[in-house]
Amino acid sequence: MKELPLTIALPKGRLQKQVQELFAKKGIAFDFEDRKLVAYDKDKQFKFILVKNSDLPVYLKHGIAGLGVCGSDVVYESGDEFYKLLKFSFGGTTMCLAGMKGCDYSESDRKLTVATKFTKFTEDYYSKLGVPVEIIKLNGSVELAPVLGLAPYIVDLVETGSTLKANNLEIFKKLQEISVYLLANPAYFKIHYKKIEKLVEFLSED
Repeated sequence: MKELPLTIALPKGRLQKQVQELFAKKGIAFDFEDRKLVAYDKDKQFKFILVKNSDLPVYLKHGIAGLGVCGSDVVYESGDEFYKLLKFSFGGTTMCLAGMKGCDYSESDRKLTVATKFTKFTEDYYSKLGVPVEIIKLNGSVELAPVLGLAPYIVDLVETGSTLKANNLEIFKKLQEISVYLLANPAYFKIHYKKIEKLVEFLSED
């Protein structure tokens, strides 16, 4: 009886391409053809599922995918816990507090009004500091919030900072480094740990 392939959820976009490049570099090619959301490598050792970045923890939690590639920011927002098997060298960003250039920001402000997609992170971060924070949740371009006067500050991921500069924004504080990991559903790992450990060794970028 042929073994079932390991199932790996990938987030749509740049991370998906970077994972594909890493697998290809290691000699395993796969591609999502004709807008399909499921792909296999030639030998069907792996089944890849393409999902929206923010939905990836849901597929992992419910065992639709046993493994997944995801940023620590997305996992934190989900509130779920997975095994972190491997930290990748690519995809890293920084969670930052930003606002209009020249804004009179001070950590002694009694209350912060922040627009962000990352509500759980923002609330938890400032709660630990004892700083009251009013959070306005946005799903789109949070950079617009200070520009249009919705909120003086944003908490968002920053990689190059080019979008901030284009909108006359600047970073006031770096809050946390965000990394990308190969994650495992704990129950799935216990069943398939031998194959998964081989995969981790295979993908190690040393």
